[in-house]
Formats: sequence, C-alpha cells, structure tokens
Amino acid sequence: MRPFLLLASREHDIVADDEYRAFCEYSGLGPEQLHRVRAEAGPLPEIRLDDYSGVMLGGSPFTASDPEESKDEVQRRVEGEISALLDVIVAEDFPFLGACYGVGLLGAHRGAVVDRHFGEAVGPVKVRLSAAGLADPLCAGLDPVFDAYVGHKEAIRTLPRDAALLAGSDTCPVQMFRFGRNLYATQFHPELDLTGIERRIEAYRHSGYFPPDEAEAVKERAFGALVTEPQKLLRNFCRLYARG
Repeated sequence: MRPFLLLASREHDIVADDEYRAFCEYSGLGPEQLHRVRAEAGPLPEIRLDDYSGVMLGGSPFTASDPEESKDEVQRRVEGEISALLDVIVAEDFPFLGACYGVGLLGAHRGAVVDRHFGEAVGPVKVRLSAAGLADPLCAGLDPVFDAYVGHKEAIRTLPRDAALLAGSDTCPVQMFRFGRNLYATQFHPELDLTGIERRIEAYRHSGYFPPDEAEAVKERAFGALVTEPQKLLRNFCRLYARG
C-alpha cells in the first residue's frame, strides 16, 4: 500500500506528537504507512502525489482568515506552500481530508467565505449529518447525530454552490463538506480524544480560545461527552483510498 501523508503545523512538540499518535491510531495506519511533514518547521519538501494514497491536513494554531498583514513569516510561508499543493490536489481531485485548519485552507481555496462569525468554544458539540452526509461513503457507519470536539476562531460562513454540505451544528452550520468526489474537510477534529484535548487545552490556554483561568472548567466540559464517532472518518478515509 502506498502511504498516506499527514501535513502538520503545530509548534508544540507534545501536541504535534499526540496529534500524529491519534491520526495513526484512529486511521489504523502504522508510522510507516502515515508519513508526517511538519510544515511549520521548514519549507515543504517536494511532494509527489503519486507516492501517496491520500493527504490529510491536521489542525493548527494559525487562523487562515486573519488579515495578511497580521500573519507572521512562518504562517505566510506555510499557507503559501499548502495553497500551492492544494492547486494540484484540487486539479486532480486527489483524496484529501482537512481537519479544522483544513476547512479554512480548502474552503478559501475553493471560494468559500471564511471568517470569525461561527467560531466555537473549545469542547464538545452535537454534529448532525445532512442528507448528503448520510449518503456519503466517508460517513459510512456514523450515527446521524454525534458528539465531536471543536475549538476554532474561524469557520465557513458561506459555501460555494459546487460544495456538498455533509454536516453542521447549531452553533456552526458548516461542520463538514466535500468538493468534487474526493476532497473533504471537517470543522470538528476527527482525531481528538480525551488525551488529545486535555493536552491542547494546556498548550493553548494563552492563545485566545478561552480565558486562561477557565482551563479546568473547559476540561470538565470536554470530559463530560462521549466522543467516539468522528474517529470513524479517519478509518473510512484510509479504507476508501488506500491503493497499491
């Protein structure tokens, strides 16, 4: 089987390594089957899509919709390089799954309106599959309504007409969408579990997602939900697109 590629951009080593652990665990891939590139650490190496079965993009502390002048040099480089790769991925309709940060990058690339109107607090939300989501093979085996972990400052306000809305929540209408046949993005984190969200709450407690002194309350709210359905998306993605 050709491996999958995980593009990451988290500068916290503990969080970055836990994210990779979760993507491996819930996709069912071993480290030799899921290559990781940490985009924030340096320029992207040459990436040949023919070497991979599919591409996954993890979350990030970056906010894609921020004004360009407010972004630092690393963020501008990362987003420029990923945007160039998306040019090829979109043109080929190559299997792609973006998580959280991927909504902003893929959405903006395809002409969606991405802003801070539908940001959500860190914690669990009820996600509901649309009719299109219920019929989509990536969502096979998922409950029609399920808990998922979120925590984002930006979201899609308006999808382009050529996008398929697969899921939403009361506080964020676009939780998951598809372009073409093989390009997916989720606003929620399909890889997040209790271990992962606790580490992220600690790592990002001073990053503006919540008041720092409320970190323990945020953890309690996160621990109060049973989040088991979103991880099925990772296994489904790899099952659908693994190729020899």
